Amino acid sequence: MPKAIGGWLILVALGVILGPFRIGHLLVTTFPPIFSDGTWEAITTETSEVYSALWAPFILGEIAFNLILLVASIYMAILFFSKKSNFPKWFAALSIVSAIFILLDAYVASIVMPGIPMFDSETSKEFGRSLVSCLIWTPYLFLSQRSKETFIR
Repeated sequence: MPKAIGGWLILVALGVILGPFRIGHLLVTTFPPIFSDGTWEAITTETSEVYSALWAPFILGEIAFNLILLVASIYMAILFFSKKSNFPKWFAALSIVSAIFILLDAYVASIVMPGIPMFDSETSKEFGRSLVSCLIWTPYLFLSQRSKETFIR
C-alpha cells in the first residue's frame, strides 16, 4: 500500500497543483491580446516597421509549447495523485524540458527583439523555478525513501 502524500512531498504537491493554473493563466492573459489589439497584424505585416519574419513562428511556437506543457502538467498531476511509479520520471522530464525551453525561448526572443535583454526578471524567475525542480525536487523524488514508498502503483 502506498504511503500518504506527506513530508516534503507536500511542497511537490503544491507545485504540481499550481503548475497547470500558472500555465493556463499565462496562456489566457498573454496571447489573446496579441490577436485582438492589432499587435499580430503589426508584427506579421511585411510593410510594418516592427515586422520580422520570426515573429509569427516565435509566438505560435510559444503558444504550442505552452499548450503541450499544460496538457503534460495535468497528466503529471494525475500521475502524482494516483501515486503512479512513473511520476518521478515525468516530473524530471518536464522539469528538464521546461528549463531547456526557457533558455531557447530567451535566446530566440533576443534575436527577434535585439534591444531587449535575454534574461529579464520574469525569464530569470522562471528559469530559477525550473532549476529548483531539476536540482532539488527531481533528486528528492528519485532518492527519498518517502517518494519510493509513495509512488509504487
